[in-house]
Amino acid sequence: MEAILSQLLPLLNALWWPFVRILAMFSSAPVVGEALMPVTARILLSLVLAILMLPLTTGAAVIDPFSLHGVMATIEQAVIGGVLGLAFNFSMSAIGVLGFMVSSQMGLSMAVMNDPLNGQSSDVTSALLSVLAMIVFFSIDGHLVLAGVIGSSFKAWPLGHGYNNLLLQTVAYNVAWIFSAAMLLALPIVFSTLVVQLGFGFLNRVAPALNLFALGFSTITLFGLLMLAQVVRFIPEHYVRMTDQVLELIRQQMQVAAHGG
Repeated sequence: MEAILSQLLPLLNALWWPFVRILAMFSSAPVVGEALMPVTARILLSLVLAILMLPLTTGAAVIDPFSLHGVMATIEQAVIGGVLGLAFNFSMSAIGVLGFMVSSQMGLSMAVMNDPLNGQSSDVTSALLSVLAMIVFFSIDGHLVLAGVIGSSFKAWPLGHGYNNLLLQTVAYNVAWIFSAAMLLALPIVFSTLVVQLGFGFLNRVAPALNLFALGFSTITLFGLLMLAQVVRFIPEHYVRMTDQVLELIRQQMQVAAHGG
């Protein structure tokens, strides 16, 4: 029995560690990490990719997965995969924040429906923009990019060599980039609706007898929808640009890890 386990241990090492890293990345990555994706399908996809990446992980150090060292190595792989998936989630999160800001500014935040993407209720505008971002994600082969990045990560951060804390710090510091990117996209709609609101405020001061609240609410909504129709056509270009920025961030961290190794 011990002879059989000693023969299976290298194969288990070559398969288990990439499986943990890929599953952690898919759990926090956009589209495949959403609640709409079944957990069983995510696990099966991670297992298939782990088998395909056996040539990259066969020469890794042999670690007993049932020891304390194996538990720490599992946590290490989960952290690396989760951070990489979280970095890719920045672009999708920026689109979600954009939808929330636009719907709040136009008065559509009360139009809430069940969102199957994250398993909770969200406004209609955010749901529609998230679907648009998902279409762009698959149109630029984002699923293949995820597979390429997770394959390159085994060369930058091999098993048993740890990871640089600079990776965690860089991803944490770039969280503010989500709000700045979303504000940059929502700025035309926010500014235009603000001008309309100021105009109706001046009219209300000039003619207080008029009930401009009901008229102003519908006008702001229609004007915001008109501006949203003008902004939506630029969202795919901005999404691709944000994804390129995330890829550049990951590439720089991989270069730093390879240089440090």
